[in-house]
Amino acid sequence: MRRLWRGDASLWTGADENHWLGWLGVTDDQISHIEHLTSLAAEVKQAGFKHALLLGMGGSSLCPEVLRLTFGKIEGFPELHVLDSTDPAQIKAIEAKIDLKNTLFIVSSKSGGTLEPNIYKQYFFARVKEAVGEKKVGNRFIAVTDPGSKMQHVAENDKFRHIFFGVSSIGGRYSALSNFGMVPAAVMGIDVPKFLSRTEEMVHACGATVPAAENPGVVLGAILGAAANQGRDKVTIISSPGIADLGAWLEQLLAESTGKIGKGIVPVDRERLAKPESYGNDRVFAYLRLESAPDRGQDAAVEALEKAGQPVVHIAVREPYAIGEEFFRWEIATAVAGSIIGINAFNQPDVEASKIETRKLTSEYEAKGKLPEEMPFFTGDGVKLYADARNTEALKNGKTLAEILKTHLSRAGAGDYFAVLGYITMNAENEAALQGIRHTVRDTKKLATVLGFGPRFLHSTGQAYKGGPNSGVFLQITSDDSIELPVPEQKYTFGVVKAAQARGDFAVLAERGRRALRAHLGKDVSAGLAKLQAAIGQALA
Repeated sequence: MRRLWRGDASLWTGADENHWLGWLGVTDDQISHIEHLTSLAAEVKQAGFKHALLLGMGGSSLCPEVLRLTFGKIEGFPELHVLDSTDPAQIKAIEAKIDLKNTLFIVSSKSGGTLEPNIYKQYFFARVKEAVGEKKVGNRFIAVTDPGSKMQHVAENDKFRHIFFGVSSIGGRYSALSNFGMVPAAVMGIDVPKFLSRTEEMVHACGATVPAAENPGVVLGAILGAAANQGRDKVTIISSPGIADLGAWLEQLLAESTGKIGKGIVPVDRERLAKPESYGNDRVFAYLRLESAPDRGQDAAVEALEKAGQPVVHIAVREPYAIGEEFFRWEIATAVAGSIIGINAFNQPDVEASKIETRKLTSEYEAKGKLPEEMPFFTGDGVKLYADARNTEALKNGKTLAEILKTHLSRAGAGDYFAVLGYITMNAENEAALQGIRHTVRDTKKLATVLGFGPRFLHSTGQAYKGGPNSGVFLQITSDDSIELPVPEQKYTFGVVKAAQARGDFAVLAERGRRALRAHLGKDVSAGLAKLQAAIGQALA
């Protein structure tokens, strides 16, 4: 720990890790300069905004989403919403929830060049300009970005209300306690001084001079890293209902930090708890129990797992304001686990690979007015199946959708995991259907399962799926969009961007030798998902 706090890159790979440790001191820095957050909160309250909409991806959106779902609407402050999807229907659904004239928009992008926040900004800036006029539109926007970024220049040119800066030595997934998390927290009315003061308790508990056995971050990181090296490389996150979304933030931190060079931890979030016989011997379970509002059913299920011999880490979260402590504990733990596993815990090489593939496709659309033609290797039951040449060869002999899915799922063995990657609207109905698919596979094949909605997972768990251990069997689900939405100043639409992201994602999975299959549904997504669910049920019968 002394070496960690000193910034010794040899703890990991001896590359540039020492340049990415600004998160270690960020709470102290924030508390020392708290006025920018307290004055923002007072200003927003005085202005009387009805809603706030955060426009971001990955490290810029996941912490604000945790805070939104944990604290809800706070009296006297705007209700926070988060947009991290290019799905046209999802964008329109969020737009329908807000009053454009009375919404404060937070454009959040560390690099300032990430595709999604930029096109979100273009879309909503145009919509708000229509509603309030050119003179007032800039006053409805705030930027959170690193100094000197493209987004800073955009915000200055468009006369944004405020620009708040990140810290260049903090990567996106370690940025929760920086302005990327705390500016939205202040806007939605969280008592940020209280939140950060609680967090400081964990910072001190994880300090350089605290003995390892008493250091909560070290103990957790040692368990995760050592377990991963012994084959228990899936961390199943169980969170009390009151802090349930914490798992979405932890997914990115663990997957993007540790999943690379064929090693790493695969986080499993939102998987329904089952009886012990549904699990293999490749997991560690982390139970984050909200002491102020525990769930007795979870308690009983976790106790049953322990009695069956499964390793369970118990973490007591006193009350919602203690979430900041968990942000820091898990950041330390992830850095420690990365050192034990033997990887650079601060880069994300395979995330960039997907972005490059997406840019190629959107550039082609800009030049030619269409994406490249594709040919399915199977069409039936209203579903088209696509794969690269290697995966097509392994699957092409199936005569029905169920037969092909049976062959695909049979490629998974002990220690593997099954991933559902849904490039469809993220809503309750679609999530229920995808959860049904993952749980059918989990309960039948005893596999760990993961579920991600695209493109948001590209900025989090996508790194582990492509760069981590080659133990995933992937089912990507795409569909025709029921509505289309233009991107101002571009030829491509949001639907085209989403399609390009899905194809780029699949191309990198294939290039990395992953077992991957893409199922394309028509415009009636509900009917298509029902057919897919039925076929998977037949395949596993």
